[in-house]
Amino acid sequence: MAIKVSHINTKVPSAAKEKQQKSSILQLLNQDISFSKSYPDKKKEQFYSEISLLLSAGTDIKTALELIVEETEKDKDKKLLESIKNDIINGASFSEALQHTGKFTEYEYYSLKVGEESSRVDLVLTDLATFFKRKIDQKRKLSGALSYPIVLLATAFGMVVFLLKFLVPMFQDIFKSFNKELPGVTQFVIDASDTVSSYFLLIVLFILGAIVFVTLNKKKTWFRKITSTLIIKIPVVGEMAQKIYLTRFCHSMNLLISARNPLLNSIQLVKKMIDYYPLQQALEKVEDDLMHGKLLNESMRTMPIFPKKMIALIKVAEEVNKLDAIFKNLDEQYSKDLEYRSELFGKLLEPFVILFISVIVGFIVIAMYIPMMEINTGLF
Repeated sequence: MAIKVSHINTKVPSAAKEKQQKSSILQLLNQDISFSKSYPDKKKEQFYSEISLLLSAGTDIKTALELIVEETEKDKDKKLLESIKNDIINGASFSEALQHTGKFTEYEYYSLKVGEESSRVDLVLTDLATFFKRKIDQKRKLSGALSYPIVLLATAFGMVVFLLKFLVPMFQDIFKSFNKELPGVTQFVIDASDTVSSYFLLIVLFILGAIVFVTLNKKKTWFRKITSTLIIKIPVVGEMAQKIYLTRFCHSMNLLISARNPLLNSIQLVKKMIDYYPLQQALEKVEDDLMHGKLLNESMRTMPIFPKKMIALIKVAEEVNKLDAIFKNLDEQYSKDLEYRSELFGKLLEPFVILFISVIVGFIVIAMYIPMMEINTGLF
C-alpha cells in the first residue's frame, strides 16, 4: 500500500511537475527503509539537536545550516550538509533537501514535511533528536549489559578450544605410557580433544561460513521471521527485544500524530521504519483494518504483540482524541522499564556466565588430573 501524501501539498502542480513528483515519490517508496550507515544515528541526533536549537533562537534555516557546516570537521559530512544548504538556496524546502541526499528515511522526510505545512518544524526536529538519542541510549545500554558476558563467553570458548587442542593431547601422551584404562570422565575429555583436533579447520570454516550466511541473509524476510521467532522464545532477552521496538513504535506514533499526520499514514510510515518482523506484520494487519473502518484499538486487540495495557489506553485516547498524549506516555513508561530491565539483566547475567565458565574449565582440568592423583595415591 503506497503512502498517501495528498494532504501534504494543497497547490495544484502542472502536469509535468506532477508527473515528476509522482515518479520521485514512487522511487522513494520502493526503497528499503534503513538508517544509512554513512550517516549514522549519532550524527543525525546531533544534527537535529543543533538545528532545532538554532531555529528556536530565531535563526533562519539557511544561516543555521551555514553555522553547522562551519563547525563540521569531516569532509564527507560537510559535503552532505552543504548539499542540503544549496538545495534550500535553490528553492527546495528543508524536508525536500533532506530527501534529495538519500541519507534520510521516509519517516524523517514526511515528519518534517507535515511539520513545515503545520508550522511545527521546531517541535518535529526536537522530537527527531529525542528519537535518535533514545535509540542510541537503548543500544548502548543493551550492548553494555551484554558486552561483558559476550566477551567472557568468547574467551571461555577460546580457552576450551586451546585446552582441548593443545593441553589435553600432552596429557594423553602421558596417559598412554600407563597402559591402564582411564576414568570415564578423562576418556570423555580426551575423545572431545581428538574430535576438536581432527575437525579444527572444519569448525573454523563452519563459524566463518555461519557469519557470512547471517550477513548475507539478515535482511531477507524468511531469515528475519525465523530469528525473531527464536529471539522471542529466549527468556528475558525476547521480552526486552520486543519492548525496545514497542518503545520506538510509541515514540514514532507520538511524533507523527503530533505533527498532524493522519493515523493511517503514521502506521504506514512506522511499519516501514521499524525493522522488526513481528511488529511489521502486526502493523500491516492494523493498516488493513483501519482502511476497512476499524478503530486502532479494535485492530490491535487481535494481535498478541501489543500489551493489553497499551490497547486499553489507546481505546480511551481514541474516545477523547488524545492519541499523541497516550503514545508519549507509553513511550516514557516503556523507556524507563527498559532501562531498568537492561541494568538488572546485565547484573544477573554476569555471575551466571562466570559460573558457567568455571564449571567447563574446571571440569576439563579435574578430568586431566584425576589419573595423576590416582597414581600418587596408588589407586591407578
